[in-house]
Amino acid sequence: MTTHGPVLPMWSCGGPWPCATRRGELRAEFEDAPVSLALYLGSCLVSATEDLTWVPTGLLHRRFLGWVR
Repeated sequence: MTTHGPVLPMWSCGGPWPCATRRGELRAEFEDAPVSLALYLGSCLVSATEDLTWVPTGLLHRRFLGWVR
């Protein structure tokens, strides 16, 4: 169990979520399912845009999906 889950509605875990630690955990968890990882993070992005209305959407996109390759 990770301690780096997002604390809602701020989407943080001591810093902006997903933090570097959580990104590593997600990469390992979804190692054989990169499309599933992108879909999961896409759904998180949609929820985050509803909660973080003051943050530009482009920044949220980079934060949630920009590191997935």
